[in-house]
Amino acid sequence: MDYKITFKVNDKIYLRDPEGTELGRKMVKNAIDLISSLGFEAFTFKKLAIEINTTEATIYRYFENKHRLLLYILNWYWSYLEFLLEFKLQGITDNKKKLKTIIQLLTHELPESSGYLDYNKKYLHQIVITESSKVYLVKEVNEINRDQVFKPYKDLCAKIADIISLYNPDYKYPRTLSSTLVETSHFQQYFGSHLPNLTDNNKLADDEFVAHFLDNLLFKVLD
Repeated sequence: MDYKITFKVNDKIYLRDPEGTELGRKMVKNAIDLISSLGFEAFTFKKLAIEINTTEATIYRYFENKHRLLLYILNWYWSYLEFLLEFKLQGITDNKKKLKTIIQLLTHELPESSGYLDYNKKYLHQIVITESSKVYLVKEVNEINRDQVFKPYKDLCAKIADIISLYNPDYKYPRTLSSTLVETSHFQQYFGSHLPNLTDNNKLADDEFVAHFLDNLLFKVLD
């Protein structure tokens, strides 16, 4: 897939727009690589500063803390995923096929592109699986939410919920089911890699198993 795209991330997340400078873009790109390799807990601005040959103080001019940087990365991801959803559903009229396409999108690595922000899509996918819940499972979530910083995630879930409702207008819980699909995709892929006894997978790749499971779950509920 070959296209060039950029997204405007909520300006409440950052102090200075990283997309606006070469250093800022390098900062986000390398943060994705480091968080993927080290994990969010071990990731620090000091390590990032060494990686991109700058100072911690410079990074703090862009982001108040590493939680905000992770939130920026995830906002970009959710915007990208919503874009891919719209792209992949073009021309599909059958709502069941739309839902199956969404399941594939939720469970597999993002396709690479020649995008202006050349982020490693494989690492992004891994970060979402392992780290995404850390941006909202925090005590300050209500305060953070007032700035609408979870909007891309909510918008994606709303689009999936709309298609669920088109497939079965009588189903009463489309938004709940939508967010359950997204979060279950993350947790089950994580369990498959690290806590396999919490899954029933014994022969498929993690993404394929989770895709089969979500397909079974979704249509057992809706049909």
